Amino acid sequence: MKIIFMGTPQFAQVCLQTLLDGGHEVVAVLTQPDRPAGRGKKPQQSPVKELALAYGIEVLQPERANRGDFPAKLASYVADVFVVAAYGQILSQKVLDIPKYGAINVHASLLPKLRGAAPIQQAILNGDKKTGITIMQMDAGMDTGDMLLKSEVEIMPSDTGGDLYEKLCKAAPNALLTVLDQIAKGTTKPEKQDDNQATYAPMISKEMTRIDFTKTTQQIMDFVRGYNPFPVANADINGKILKIWSAKIFDNSENSAIGEIVRTCPKEGIFVQAADGVLNITEITPPNGKKMTAAEYIRGQSF
Repeated sequence: MKIIFMGTPQFAQVCLQTLLDGGHEVVAVLTQPDRPAGRGKKPQQSPVKELALAYGIEVLQPERANRGDFPAKLASYVADVFVVAAYGQILSQKVLDIPKYGAINVHASLLPKLRGAAPIQQAILNGDKKTGITIMQMDAGMDTGDMLLKSEVEIMPSDTGGDLYEKLCKAAPNALLTVLDQIAKGTTKPEKQDDNQATYAPMISKEMTRIDFTKTTQQIMDFVRGYNPFPVANADINGKILKIWSAKIFDNSENSAIGEIVRTCPKEGIFVQAADGVLNITEITPPNGKKMTAAEYIRGQSF
């Protein structure tokens, strides 16, 4: 297949590598413009751009792929299909209709559940037991197109967002190559999504990462796991905002106010009252500090 690939983060890089390893002809790559990152705020290339340049593939970085004469530029490549994975822009129907077989999207959930920008984290936040990869035929809606293939992935109780990401990266290549083979052979079986079953995974904002201790201990555990390793949950502990990397449910109940520090222990960490019990915070990053165990942290603090 003659393909234009559109993607930006590491998950998309995995999909691009799959196409290259699978013998497809990637004639161009679209990725988001270089953005300032790190302490020095230097423009940083996306993982997809780095891979494309390593293979000598032309890289295009439009601010808006739908605007101006850019759709005409895309048409000039005469691609068979567009493959999209976490690109970061909504594409118009005009753009999606350019290639012979339209555009397909690699989405990290079992649609119609968890449409949107952050399905990996949201699956764990929801306490879901499974998620997966859906390859869909794109339309102008937000992850609303016909489903071409679904591949399930189990979510274990201990899985973090990082663990689930790795599982989905392993599931995506086979699903993507299978659908491309079906497209070439004309054997795809599109399935309409049931909009009544749709749920959403919104883009993550800083405000969304603060732990709410009025939730149950299990809900908070899922919250911490889901946002590990990015963007990382945080909490106000003794007047300081700490990043919370890991925690566990403490079986004993206490008669403390919700959000109150029940006790600290130089061997076990920080214990905080939640709605239905006590949460033991075990690994943190203090302001302007390095990642450490909560036990290490409290040895240098007064509570």
